[in-house]
Amino acid sequence: MTLRSSIYTGAVFHQRHRPKKHALNYRVFCLLVDLDELQDIKLKLFAHNGFALFSVHDRDHGHLEGGNLKTWALEELKKAGRSATRIQMLCYPRILGYVFNPLTVYFCYDEDDALTAILYEVCNTFKERFTYIIPVNDDKRPVRQTAEKQLYVSPFMPMDCRYHFTIAPPGESVKIAINETDAEGPLLYAAFEGERSALSDRALWRMFLRYPLMTVKIIAGIHYEALKLVLKRVPVFRHHSSPARVQSAVAGGAITDEEFHERKA
Repeated sequence: MTLRSSIYTGAVFHQRHRPKKHALNYRVFCLLVDLDELQDIKLKLFAHNGFALFSVHDRDHGHLEGGNLKTWALEELKKAGRSATRIQMLCYPRILGYVFNPLTVYFCYDEDDALTAILYEVCNTFKERFTYIIPVNDDKRPVRQTAEKQLYVSPFMPMDCRYHFTIAPPGESVKIAINETDAEGPLLYAAFEGERSALSDRALWRMFLRYPLMTVKIIAGIHYEALKLVLKRVPVFRHHSSPARVQSAVAGGAITDEEFHERKA
């Protein structure tokens, strides 16, 4: 069986602009999982809803109680008047049973294999989750979209912000770039860029040797970078609990290059 699912290796980069400059750069890898074949991936080092060196669990995404991820995503798409025949999920896998996914991205394709919408599933360390449902209205690349911030993510970022997404959908490479702005202009730039390789046991073992305990390092890195921001005396914004643990909403949509640059300037 030739898998549509694959591995993307690359780096996560963050650049804070205000009120103190701060940057980070970590080597990571992600899985791109085709939700139609998730249950049929037959690898020794991978499991779906079970324990293996690498695994993907439905309850780590979508509804907190679990359930078929494609069914959940299709229900979310209905809120935007969209449908899909194929959905691919870009995420970190569990490694030895542990994972934290700050952002999971779902690429939704119609029967003509055209990208019809993108779902951005954001999670914070308070186990709250918000999915931004954004239609794609043309085939222009990169995809440029915007959304008002709806979920508290970092104690060092205010809530009154807007996300500006620049997306190069998965192919031989993938890029997820986010400019976060407030009323005064750019606050933070964050991006993941990765190169594709086939999903196999050999490739997964190679990932484990190159990125041992990567998912533990992600949460450790979040706290380490937070400590550095505290030492730089970056202001802290108090967490206010979300009205529900899991929320979603239809957001902005595709915009022109001119609108994109105007809104994030």
